[in-house]
Amino acid sequence: MNWDWRTLPPAALFAVLALLWGGSFVWIELGLDYFPPLSFAALRYDVAGLLVVAYAATTVERWRPRGREWLSVGAAALFVFAGYHGLLFLGVEHVSGAVAATLIGLNPVLTVGFSAVVLRSESLDLTRVAGVLFGFLGVAVVAGISPSGFVGTDVAGVLLVLAGAASFAFGSVLSRPLATDLPTRTTQGWAMLGGAAVLHVGGWLRGESVSDVAWTAESIAAFAYLTLLAGAVAYLVYFHLLDVVGPTELNLVGYVEPLVAAGVAWAVLGEVVAPRTVVGFACILVGFAVVKRAELRRLADRATAGV
Repeated sequence: MNWDWRTLPPAALFAVLALLWGGSFVWIELGLDYFPPLSFAALRYDVAGLLVVAYAATTVERWRPRGREWLSVGAAALFVFAGYHGLLFLGVEHVSGAVAATLIGLNPVLTVGFSAVVLRSESLDLTRVAGVLFGFLGVAVVAGISPSGFVGTDVAGVLLVLAGAASFAFGSVLSRPLATDLPTRTTQGWAMLGGAAVLHVGGWLRGESVSDVAWTAESIAAFAYLTLLAGAVAYLVYFHLLDVVGPTELNLVGYVEPLVAAGVAWAVLGEVVAPRTVVGFACILVGFAVVKRAELRRLADRATAGV
């Protein structure tokens, strides 16, 4: 009898996804000692994209986009993969992986803001505005911004990671009017390859070269983890959970990732998370809870009814 990982309980798959993506921030930090940042991200999605497209070709009938479907693929390639990961990898040159994971937790808050402004599909009442402001307060705390100036020295890295989070959120919002009935794994696989191409161009413009990569045991381990585990495997788990539990519940994975990243950073690199990062994370979490209060209430009611 063939074992199918999709039969595992959603809670177990959620934990797997949190572990894989939470750990990825530390492996990005490690890998940047050996790879130029944009080339690192590009090579990662060269391989991960080929694996996901190959998986789509063997599991769905429509493994290749047609016509207008390329618009959806292109938007994801440009904003979700190239913009997000390019800026994230550049940012992690200046801040720790744990700090980056904390800042990425702002994604759902930014998504609500973009939805209200771009699509006008979500109203920003005073409570939601307060939630958005709490999220940005958390960013300010992480960056060490105070009325008297900058306490921290990593503001450039914070801004790069924040811009990456904004790119991801904007791409997620833009995908709604461009949505098609193309299978998700097909869309994402080709978007990975398109994003990798954009990242290669960006790396070339920055003067990066694949020949600058230092291939060592540690760099190969970082590349393999990010490509196979945090790339191909994690995205397949993500697509499955998106269908099973929906986007709101799945967004919660972003608030487990910083805890995983902090634990892995401590275990592997000996890094201790600064108190202000913890406070900032708490503010971002409060912002998410306020913005998504109705959805979280429904999730709580559903969980209670199932007990």
